[in-house]
Amino acid sequence: MRFALDALFADVPAEEVDEARVFYKSRAAGRGPGTLAELKEAREKRSAPRPADPPAVEETIDIAGRRVPVRVITPVDGPPQGVYLDIHGGGFYMDSAAQGDARNRELADTLRLAVVSVDYRLAPEHPWPAAPDDCEAAALWLVEEADARFGTSRLAIGGSSAGATLALATLLRLRDGGAVEQFTGAVLRFGTYDLSARTPAGRRIEDEYFIQAYAGHVEDRTDPDVSPLYGVLRGLPPTLLIVGSEDVLLEDNLALAGRLSAAGNDIELRVYPHAPHGFTGHPTAMARRALLGADSWLRDRITRAQG
Repeated sequence: MRFALDALFADVPAEEVDEARVFYKSRAAGRGPGTLAELKEAREKRSAPRPADPPAVEETIDIAGRRVPVRVITPVDGPPQGVYLDIHGGGFYMDSAAQGDARNRELADTLRLAVVSVDYRLAPEHPWPAAPDDCEAAALWLVEEADARFGTSRLAIGGSSAGATLALATLLRLRDGGAVEQFTGAVLRFGTYDLSARTPAGRRIEDEYFIQAYAGHVEDRTDPDVSPLYGVLRGLPPTLLIVGSEDVLLEDNLALAGRLSAAGNDIELRVYPHAPHGFTGHPTAMARRALLGADSWLRDRITRAQG
């Protein structure tokens, strides 16, 4: 049997593919910080996040002895129909929940969702398991408080890059604790699911500093809380995986899609042609199409949960 990657490509008009190809051809390839000094410099140079209008509300949740800062955005037109837990990317060592405010405001108003984004602790100052501990705390808070706080118990979760990894790790923790049933869907964009360097994709990134900063102290990085690809993946909510065909993590996402499907989950994989890592944050029509498609998928899951 021959396997053709283009058989998995999302349906994208030829002109949008051509635009993306031209954009990426003219764009210099980037790389993340490779040392602690470079990380500190990158953090200092990071531009201020684009604000939301109306702005997010900052608060600190307190559950099971954990205090975690979150940002809350609610729709301007009526009560929310569901709540989306957003986990930001940034290699486990950069960025903040505020970076997603503008996108989350759009998500809240378009889909009539409350969006809660979690400001998890960053490596290397706070290596694993600090980040998944904080994300799990935010998820458990929603399981307990969403109905009283937002008038709905329908939950969804998602993230990009490291945020997708943490979202899946959070779902595994919730499933093991018997608290995953309220989650109606997960939107995972180009996550890294093997930090152990045992898979082909994992070996391609094994020398990246972000892995050492986040999990360099972990003796066995096949622990599913670090590398969700190695987890028992049954009993998870419907999942949408989004990745570009030129993403260094493409193989990770293909492997995860196969394992999720084999475990009996409802899984959809969308591969976007000529797109590198992080492409949904780039100014292309194809990126916009991918985000609108993810919104439609998420709306469908929230709506189904209402029935």
